[in-house]
Amino acid sequence: MHKQTAAAILAALTLAIAGVVATATAAPASSRGRPVPSTFVGVNVDGPMLDPSHSRLNLARQLDTMVASGVGSIRFPFNWAQAQPYQRPSDVPADQQGKFTDIDGVPTDFSQTDQIVGLAAQRGLAILPTVLYAPGWDAVNNPNGVDFPAQPGPYANYLTVLIGRYGPHGTFWSSHPKIPKMPIRMWQIWNEENLAYYWSQPFAASYEPLLQAAHAAIKRADPGAKVVLGALTNFAWQSIGQLFDVRGFRGSFDVASVNAFTKKPANVIVYLRLMRNALDRFHDGRAPLIASELSWPSALGQTPDHYDFDTTQAGQAHNIAALLPMLGANRFRLHLMGFYYYTWISVETFGAQDFAFAGLEGQTSFGRVFSKPALAAFRRGALALEHCTRKANNAQRCARAA
Repeated sequence: MHKQTAAAILAALTLAIAGVVATATAAPASSRGRPVPSTFVGVNVDGPMLDPSHSRLNLARQLDTMVASGVGSIRFPFNWAQAQPYQRPSDVPADQQGKFTDIDGVPTDFSQTDQIVGLAAQRGLAILPTVLYAPGWDAVNNPNGVDFPAQPGPYANYLTVLIGRYGPHGTFWSSHPKIPKMPIRMWQIWNEENLAYYWSQPFAASYEPLLQAAHAAIKRADPGAKVVLGALTNFAWQSIGQLFDVRGFRGSFDVASVNAFTKKPANVIVYLRLMRNALDRFHDGRAPLIASELSWPSALGQTPDHYDFDTTQAGQAHNIAALLPMLGANRFRLHLMGFYYYTWISVETFGAQDFAFAGLEGQTSFGRVFSKPALAAFRRGALALEHCTRKANNAQRCARAA
């Protein structure tokens, strides 16, 4: 989120509250008492969990803690630039040849995605892959942040490769018969493309060809898979209108998504309601919605430059405890498939940027992992949504029902 827009978004939400919040926090009678699906509660996995230099961080143990905390799904970046950094086999340096598999002429490294897919499947955790980061051989240099694809074809081809590896008939499952088969059936196409950090602005006309190519590739490889729109943020309910103005956008995605950052828990529901209203207005009201990032970094007093939704560790826990019941109560009205808290764990160093304090867990610069009050609040709220008092070692099952 751009810091200069935070106040404007707060003002827009404040104006919307009068018409929306009266129904936003109340559960319809038909939804009270129903447990949410096992995949409804999610967290984002990034930061130290993607960095092999954090040797004291045990990925398998962290996933076990997620399951015990009620997490049923993880949102994980599938890094295209890391998986296919070279366009052709002849480009691969001799000392790296062993890392890559030739897939239709493109050397591909599956090591990171194989690890997370295997560990998640062993624990019954679903994965929402966010496929992003363009390799240099198909990249537009973005001086504001992340490079994005120059041509949509190679990105779409990478999605075909991923489905061939992790989809219903994927080679990963046949080559790992002892791992429970949990094929990936949803694919998110980029992230925050309405921000200059992730895409050239205005974004709609140039992002839409990527989305169309991705949609065609995914449906060819796995007709039952769902295409998830790259998460829109800031004024997401306005940005979706820019996309609907582009010819061909309608029908190019199955699930909408937003990264909804705002100061008050109730305003998250207002934010989601505004996005749902926008989808209804464009006659796409049947499209499910995912809240792919929600967060309150505990950055107050830790960094001099912060967002208006930053808080303390106690405030972070308080906001999470307030929000989770609201998400469950409003999921039918919002057609909400699930949410992903941002983030599971972050490296917390005094003076770092805000989102370095967003984790439910923290890690010091020396590698020590510590749980924050937010994790206990998240666990209580997640288990209550799932009607569990304790989860089994599989995210899809309660060890003891509430």
